[in-house]
Amino acid sequence: MRIATICLTLVCFAAVPAFASSDPDPQGNDQIAAAVIAMAKASWAAEIKEPTNIPPQFKDHADDYTEFNGDYSTRIDGKAMAMKFAEAGSTSTDLRVAADMANVKVQVYNGDTPILTYNYVGLAREKDGKMTPGRAKSTRVYVKQGANWVLVHANFAPDPLPK
Repeated sequence: MRIATICLTLVCFAAVPAFASSDPDPQGNDQIAAAVIAMAKASWAAEIKEPTNIPPQFKDHADDYTEFNGDYSTRIDGKAMAMKFAEAGSTSTDLRVAADMANVKVQVYNGDTPILTYNYVGLAREKDGKMTPGRAKSTRVYVKQGANWVLVHANFAPDPLPK
């Protein structure tokens, strides 16, 4: 009986890394990475196309989405709250005209939790036509719900110019 217990314990410990490590399927990870990167870029494209049409910008967000950003000292809780602030800000005279990612990295865990990190680089056109660059250090966490990827958390941190 003691040998059976030891063998079972060894099998359990051998299985732990499979559950704790990132997905070993690099081709699958590449497809997941491409999907979540495309989702972030589609949100920006929707904003550039129609800044006041908020639902397409949030179509891939989970209802319980949370966000940290440089504009507020507290976490934004819920897709509804994030959309409320986006709608209020959509009437700004500053319009995003370009957005992209630098230093992109996607880490995939257990095949259903990709974490996208990147440096946001963008341009906004002010009312007077002046172009203003935008910068941020960004993290987006996705999970698989049914057949779809959804954004469950994001952190958009300020990225000040070096002095």
